[in-house]
Amino acid sequence: MKKVLFALVIMLSFCFSGFAQVNKIVGKWKTIDDKDGSTKSIVFVFKATNGKYYGKIEKLFKDPEKLCAECDGVNKNKPIAGMMIINDLVEKDGKLTGGTILDPKTGKVYKCNMSINAETDNLVVRGSLDRGGFIGRSQTWVRVK
Repeated sequence: MKKVLFALVIMLSFCFSGFAQVNKIVGKWKTIDDKDGSTKSIVFVFKATNGKYYGKIEKLFKDPEKLCAECDGVNKNKPIAGMMIINDLVEKDGKLTGGTILDPKTGKVYKCNMSINAETDNLVVRGSLDRGGFIGRSQTWVRVK
């Protein structure tokens, strides 16, 4: 009986640690320019009432009035500041997955996965062409303090 109880406690702790990881993703994040290391924008990641996660650009640093000329549909020629760029992510195994991310620079939409790097506490954002995340690239976002 003690072994069963111990195993149950261990399994529950893993479940709660995954949930805690996802809760750490919610908040404001600085996106960093890959070329010069400067801050490009602030993105607010949040959980909506439908249980899915979204991200909105709150601030652009280099060109705050820039429009998304390369975007299609409802985002075409709309201000990038205030734009929802992360859509429909769901929690799975302590990560956010299954949604999309828009690159306002190119107007392209990619599959998206997000997770917290346990060592640095930074957010790893992966945009990819395929559902598995093999064909794509990752960025590291830094929490706004």
